[in-house]
Amino acid sequence: MRVLDRYSAAEERIPMLDDVYNHKILEFAGNIPQLERLPSPMASSKAHSKLCGSTIEVDLVVEDGKVAAFGQAVNACALGQAAASVVGRHILGSDLEELRQLRAQMQSMLREAGDPPAGKWDDLKFLQPVRDYPARHASTLLVFDAVVDAFEQIEGRS
Repeated sequence: MRVLDRYSAAEERIPMLDDVYNHKILEFAGNIPQLERLPSPMASSKAHSKLCGSTIEVDLVVEDGKVAAFGQAVNACALGQAAASVVGRHILGSDLEELRQLRAQMQSMLREAGDPPAGKWDDLKFLQPVRDYPARHASTLLVFDAVVDAFEQIEGRS
């Protein structure tokens, strides 16, 4: 392949990256709420992507079966940051079953072209273009894995 041919092929892929790193994703990634760890969480969990090195740690306090307090430390790519941002905005008041369903729906949206979450999780639809980049799925799903794991730790002690 000639250098010019390789350049043209790369240039054709750039618009796809623009879809993945769209304005909304970058906006969410730049505005992550609940970025402080909790001083006394009931459970904590860390999720890590070996592929890109992204890591998300979450802390939870659960009262009456619902998330009452949430904190997170996010050292991730823009996609992981965007997902963590949406979760940080809407997790309070969620129960374990809702969070399990949310994780399953995100996995389906990315891996099987399933529908995006709706309702209070509607902003996660902006991550749909990630489905075309399987190498980015793990970093996008980190926060969901960490949240469900932390909640299950708490439920396991009940």
